Amino acid sequence: MSDVIEQAVAALNDKLGGSAFDGTAKFVIEGEGAIMLDASGARSGDEVADVTMTADADTFRDILAGNMNPTAAFMSGRLKIDGDMGAAMRLAPALS
Repeated sequence: MSDVIEQAVAALNDKLGGSAFDGTAKFVIEGEGAIMLDASGARSGDEVADVTMTADADTFRDILAGNMNPTAAFMSGRLKIDGDMGAAMRLAPALS
């Protein structure tokens, strides 16, 4: 597992604070790998998910650090979303 993925998994689990996510989401960090998020929390993985969000490492780092709003990242084209937009919207507050 890359350092970027490892750091992102830890940051996601911290942000969620033990809250369960109703559904499955996949975060694809271009050139690094993928993270799965479900009721158990975040972990490295690349399975089928309700929603897949794809961006470069800098964009994910900015979102997780609170320097970029996930909605703004999507609207500017820095974050691509494929699948259940409702699931993505439920995740936005946890990422901000």
